[in-house]
Amino acid sequence: MKAAVVTVGDEILIGQIVDTNSAYIAKSLDKIGISVFEMFSVSDDRRHILDTLAYLQNRVQVVIVTGGLGPTKDDITKSTFCEYFDDHLVRNEEVEAHVVQLIEKAMNRPASQMNKDQALVPSKAKVLHNAVGTAPGMWMKRADTVFISLPGVPYEMKYIMEHEVLPKLVAEFERPYIIHKTILTYGQGESLVAERIESWEDNLPKFIKLAYLPSPGKVRLRLSAHGNDEAELRNAVEAEAAKLQDIIGDIIVGMDEDDPIEVVIGRLMQEKGVTVAAAESCTGGRVGTLFTSVPGSSAYFKGSAVTYATESKIKVLGVEHQLIDIYSPVSAKVAEVMATRAKKLFGTDYAVSTTGNAGPSKGDAAADVGTVFIGVATPNGVYSHKFDFGQPREKVIARASEKALELLYKEILKN
Repeated sequence: MKAAVVTVGDEILIGQIVDTNSAYIAKSLDKIGISVFEMFSVSDDRRHILDTLAYLQNRVQVVIVTGGLGPTKDDITKSTFCEYFDDHLVRNEEVEAHVVQLIEKAMNRPASQMNKDQALVPSKAKVLHNAVGTAPGMWMKRADTVFISLPGVPYEMKYIMEHEVLPKLVAEFERPYIIHKTILTYGQGESLVAERIESWEDNLPKFIKLAYLPSPGKVRLRLSAHGNDEAELRNAVEAEAAKLQDIIGDIIVGMDEDDPIEVVIGRLMQEKGVTVAAAESCTGGRVGTLFTSVPGSSAYFKGSAVTYATESKIKVLGVEHQLIDIYSPVSAKVAEVMATRAKKLFGTDYAVSTTGNAGPSKGDAAADVGTVFIGVATPNGVYSHKFDFGQPREKVIARASEKALELLYKEILKN
């Protein structure tokens, strides 16, 4: 079963906002066995919207449109839907009562006529209740395609998807099962990983597909199986994942799409009852941001010292001036001292440090741009590793941060 997602709004097309709605909708549909076939972003233009709806008619079974349902004149999705379905707007009393109550309670003022006009919906539409906003969703059908219109405000769209759209789709359509399993690997690039698993990949069952999802420092391997027997699909995917563990177990750090390495590390540290801190220079706090992005991370992450300038390394961490003069602020020795001092400063079992030249210029160190030293202090000592992450600057910072977590993960596993 196929679907398409359409986002409406000039603000998306000019880059003023980032479209996160499409990703959420696609992921939600995938979980109930509906594959997104195409995605579109279109302008607030009547002709553009009509052409898109006509193009998708009968190409897919479900079209989900977000945006253009607000109360202002540039919100034209409802009127355009009326034109496409040869329909007209009518006032829905239940929606109007909800809008009035919501405005009076949230805004502490009477609802304006513009607010009340949110209750105008196409007469042929099935209204999808929006408990968290004023713009209702709409469900309309023409020939073999269902067209669903949702607000563009993300939290409103998500509410209607979860409480109205998904249950209705499940009830009305027979769908195949789609099973995914994602294996998270760290430390080797996409081409090297592909070489190591080439024979395994060539022998995958025909109903299982493999996708490579590379990003700085890591590669996710996504197994996807489609079919009508859920148990058979799950067993087959688990069996293939187990084979991967035997082949590349040395670089696998997780077996779940929703578990990036910072989550894996957090779970491992809580199991072992250990803590960690960071001392960052070239990564400028990104390592700490990765740790604190995980709810409950205060149980094991105790803090980060962002000592970006050389004098900060001296004043905050107590790195000796003489040591910096001898070895340079971008060096293995300084990385090791930074990690050791952070471990002592925050009273933790582990600490990681980063110092390097992210570019575009060398700064106050002689090391080449892209050079990064990462230190890891453990209960058994301190270690450092040198890397050349190249350019551009954003890549250096991202890869250094990810590599610091990878090295920390490996050290925790040893103890």
